[in-house]
Amino acid sequence: MRMSKGLLASVATVGLSLGAGTAHAALSVSSSVGGAPTVPGVARWNLDSFGDIPAVISAVTLVGTAGFVTGSKSGEYAAPYLSGSNGIGFGPGGTNQGGGVDTTQYLTSGSTVAATGSRVEIAFNTGLQYLGLLWGSVDTYNTLAFFLGDTSVGSLTGSDVIGLANGDQGVNGTVYANINSTLKFDRIVFTSAGYAFEFDNLAFSETPINPVPIPAAAWLLVSGLLGLFGISRRGAAS
Repeated sequence: MRMSKGLLASVATVGLSLGAGTAHAALSVSSSVGGAPTVPGVARWNLDSFGDIPAVISAVTLVGTAGFVTGSKSGEYAAPYLSGSNGIGFGPGGTNQGGGVDTTQYLTSGSTVAATGSRVEIAFNTGLQYLGLLWGSVDTYNTLAFFLGDTSVGSLTGSDVIGLANGDQGVNGTVYANINSTLKFDRIVFTSAGYAFEFDNLAFSETPINPVPIPAAAWLLVSGLLGLFGISRRGAAS
């Protein structure tokens, strides 16, 4: 389905040719358990409603098994985990969200294996150079692709944003990814070869930003604990 400022219409399932693997040279990414942007001039959307969608977004398209969801569904999607500063500015009226499992609405890409062409696509009415997102239970088979018109700007997979992209549904498996691009983009596409690519708390800027992550020592500690306390996606929701 395609949603544009309150307009809802069905669209045909269309396959896209997406880059995969490592990041394109135009893209740089920093991610941490905390790290949502706090700099001024960044547009935010917490995905809870279309009433507060930023003016920079022109359309949101959902295809196949993609959709807006809440909570978790075994084998299909798992709510992101809020911690550190991941929820700064994304509560009602720009307040801060508390920690714990995300209880608000978020988006899942669905699975291209379950339904060919499944994806979330977001189009913008201007060129951007920054995207921020709360990326839940990061997996190697999650892909985020950037386009300017029909031209590929680059792409990222889960392996580009976290050292061990194994679908951990706990605090260590969700990161806030801050992505800057040297080239402008006006469309982003979320896909996943398995269930699923879950994300919330989007942020946008027409210029690159320099987000402040959690202290390096704290992130190193989190990374060290990743293999010990992670909640595996094995046999559970993704």
